[in-house]
Amino acid sequence: MCTDHYAGYPKNEKPEEVNHVVSRRGSSGGPDPVALIEIDLYGDLMIAASSADEDRLSPDRIDEVLKVVRQEAPPE
Repeated sequence: MCTDHYAGYPKNEKPEEVNHVVSRRGSSGGPDPVALIEIDLYGDLMIAASSADEDRLSPDRIDEVLKVVRQEAPPE
């Protein structure tokens, strides 16, 4: 398997590298705080799953890892 990203190009002629990213409209271009939180939560789930004895985390264990607080439904 070839890992050279420039394979097939002449030695002195390589494609222009992209060194900028276009941000979403209305975005400042900085880190997305929601995405960072989601990454942290995903990491917490991965750590819990890797240390679990069972093959899958139960829904209750996932809620525990993600610190989900259940609210009781109001009486009808």
